[in-house]
Amino acid sequence: MTRFVASRLLGMVVVLFLVCLFTFLVFFALSPDPAVQICGKNCSPDRIDQIRGNLGLDQPFLTQFTQFLAGLVAGREYGGGTSVVECAAPCLGYSYQTAQLVTDMIVQRLPVTVVVAVGAAVLWLLAGVVGGLLSAVREGRFADRFIASLTLGGMSVPNYVLALVLQYLLVVKLRVLPFPQAVSFTADPGQWFLNFILPWTVLAAGYAATYTRLTRANVIDTLGENFVRTARAKGLRPSLVWRRHALRPALTPVMTLAGMDFAGLLGGALITETVFGINGVGKLAADSITSNDQPVIMAVTLLAAFFVVVGNVVVDLAYSAVDPRVRVGVAA
Repeated sequence: MTRFVASRLLGMVVVLFLVCLFTFLVFFALSPDPAVQICGKNCSPDRIDQIRGNLGLDQPFLTQFTQFLAGLVAGREYGGGTSVVECAAPCLGYSYQTAQLVTDMIVQRLPVTVVVAVGAAVLWLLAGVVGGLLSAVREGRFADRFIASLTLGGMSVPNYVLALVLQYLLVVKLRVLPFPQAVSFTADPGQWFLNFILPWTVLAAGYAATYTRLTRANVIDTLGENFVRTARAKGLRPSLVWRRHALRPALTPVMTLAGMDFAGLLGGALITETVFGINGVGKLAADSITSNDQPVIMAVTLLAAFFVVVGNVVVDLAYSAVDPRVRVGVAA
C-alpha cells in the first residue's frame, strides 16, 4: 500500500511538472510581448525594456521557467534595486491588467467555485446513481424508457442554452425564483441558496445524464455476476442484493468519472459562471482570455491540472473502500 501511494504521488509530481513546462512554453513562444501590452499605446522603447527587466522577460526561456518554478515553491522577487516587489509562495505572478497578485485573485474567487462544484456534484451524483439503479432494475419497462428519454435530453441540450431557458422561465416569466443578489451566506442564507439553485441545476444536468447511463450499464453487468447469483440463491431480499452486492462494485467506474469531473470543475465552470455572472475561477478565466492576461490564464490552467491530478490520486486510493476486489490488488 505504501509503495502504491508513493508511486501515485511521484506520478502526480511528474505530471504537474510537465503541465507547467508545456503551459509556460506555449505562452513564451506564442503570446505577444507582455511588456508592450502593459505599457499601453503611448509608450517609449526604454519604458518597454524597463518593464521587461522588472518582470524578468528579458531572460532566456530556461531562466524564466526556473524562476517560475522557484516562485511556486519559495516565492520570488520582481524588479531590482530600490523597486523590488516581493511575491510570496506559491507565486503565480502579477496580472498584466490589474497589477494584482494572481494568487490573491484566485484565492478570492476559489470559494465561490467550490460552492458551485460541490452543489452540482451532489445533485448529479444523487440523480445519476439513483436514476441509473432504478433504470437497471426496471430494465425494459416504462421507468427505464422514461429515464432514457430524460438522459438523452440532458446530454443533447448545451448547458448555456439550458441556463438561458431556465433563467427566462423561472426568473423572468414565472418568477418562481428571485433575481440573483450579491449576498453572503451569513447575511441571508435563504437568498444565498436561491442564487445557486439554477447554476447547480444547469451544471448538474449534463453530468447526471452521463452518470445515469453509466450506472445503469454497470449495474446490469454486475447483476449477471456469479456473486450476485449466489446472493439471490441465499434468499436475500432483492433490494439488499441491488444495493449491497450489485451497486457497490458498479460504482467503481462511476467514482473514476466523478473524481475527474469534480476536480475539473474546481478549476472553474467557465460557461456556467459566465452566464450566471458568478465571480468564480471560471469567470476569471473567461475575463482573462478576453483581455489576454497571460499570468492569470496560465495560473488557472495549472490550477485545473492540479485538481485533476490530485483527484485522480484520491480516486485510486478510494477504490478499496468501495470494491474489496481492488483492495486485494493494491495490497499485493
